[in-house]
Amino acid sequence: MTTLQHNQHAITLKGSPQALLLHELREQCSDASVRFGCGTEHCGACTVLVDGVPQNSCSLPVWAAEGRHVQTAQGLPDNPIGRVVLQAFIDEQAAQCGFCVSGILMRVTALLQQHPNADETLIRDTLSRHLCRCGAHTRILRAVRLAQKNLSHASSLP
Repeated sequence: MTTLQHNQHAITLKGSPQALLLHELREQCSDASVRFGCGTEHCGACTVLVDGVPQNSCSLPVWAAEGRHVQTAQGLPDNPIGRVVLQAFIDEQAAQCGFCVSGILMRVTALLQQHPNADETLIRDTLSRHLCRCGAHTRILRAVRLAQKNLSHASSLP
């Protein structure tokens, strides 16, 4: 058994500590926002934040999350930055099929938590770890810039 925080809730996963975090989150937590893409850390669909750091849950054993905070796209509405990122993606219609977007949302949330004023090069480098075949790249970039703008405005309010 492994105990961790899943989107602000303490949970105990009842399975092998060697099981992959992706499968346990989907099966035991009913968290469909964690997607299985390639299973080899190449597409980014399975990205979650572990203590705020993007991780590929398709290769991360459950034991590596023991006692840590795991955030998924399902929990973004409860994260102040994640909520802004999520709304920007909605406003810019930055997802087409929606399969890869959960992982992208997680990585963008982590980026803006650490680098709220990230330049175009850093944004593109961050997003290069994700495969999207829908052609929504331009809208995704616009959404990241909109999230930055909205976060900047929110932080300048009294």
